[in-house]
Amino acid sequence: MRRLTHLNGLRALEAAARHRSFALAAEELSVTPAAVSQQIKTLEDYLGVVLFRRIARGVVLTDTAQAMLPELRQGFDLIAAGLARAAEATGRSTLVVSLTPSVAAKWLMPRLERFTAMHPEIEIRLDTTTRLVEFSREQVDVALRYGGGRWPGLRATLLMTEEVFPVCSPRLLTGRSGLRRIEDLSRHTLIHDASMPAASAFPQWSTWLEAAGASRLDVTRGLHLNASMLAIQAAIEGQGVALGRSVLVADDLATGRLVRPFAFRFPLQFGYHIVHPRRPSQPHAVDAFCTWLEAEAHPPAAKRPDRIR
Repeated sequence: MRRLTHLNGLRALEAAARHRSFALAAEELSVTPAAVSQQIKTLEDYLGVVLFRRIARGVVLTDTAQAMLPELRQGFDLIAAGLARAAEATGRSTLVVSLTPSVAAKWLMPRLERFTAMHPEIEIRLDTTTRLVEFSREQVDVALRYGGGRWPGLRATLLMTEEVFPVCSPRLLTGRSGLRRIEDLSRHTLIHDASMPAASAFPQWSTWLEAAGASRLDVTRGLHLNASMLAIQAAIEGQGVALGRSVLVADDLATGRLVRPFAFRFPLQFGYHIVHPRRPSQPHAVDAFCTWLEAEAHPPAAKRPDRIR
């Protein structure tokens, strides 16, 4: 029988090698950086070699560690595939879905109960992050990604396109300072989504106003928040006017928590895609989830969520 010793150390080695950081490896493995360091030190003592060298901004692998990685990663991939097959054989499986916190909170979570009712044999585990995950290394099955649809080695299916437009509480439409024209924005607080860098495909207030023909308004003022869902929540509470992303504000528009004061839309260049490996380890569960996502994104009798004054 083969002796598999120091599995925790091997996991720590693979994660630290991928992240080039003990701290990020610890975050992924749900342990402390000290624990990762100790596991790797124990593995080094067992093997009689040095695996990492510390530098100012992290760690680098030695030649010995680099030589170990291909077989080590292949081994972890085979273990993951074997566990997935065993789960499918029992009729139950756990599907790990990667997506951003805002998309999870504002679009997927309000709908997820319907998938669970349709497929009680599939358990969903959400991995919310703003970074691109490595599917096989992080045991992720499906991701919702925003972009142009090209990720090497992966299958990507366009799920939803997106537009941007101002949204606010219905209360901001009434009274002497009510929003009636785009120029009326000068009397209201602009809510800025600071999670979207200026160089990204998402327009800032200056870009939207210029496209709408109102570039003279001052866009330096306002409330700056570092998460899309926080910007949306601030708008719901009447704290100002936010640039709403159509996918994220659809439900709030449908329920009347938000309204669109102006009709002008700004179409975005990219869209949301369903992304997964070309040969998923759980093909039946992945197919079921992808089919359900497409049905949710394109319901046969969709009600228009837009509520324009």
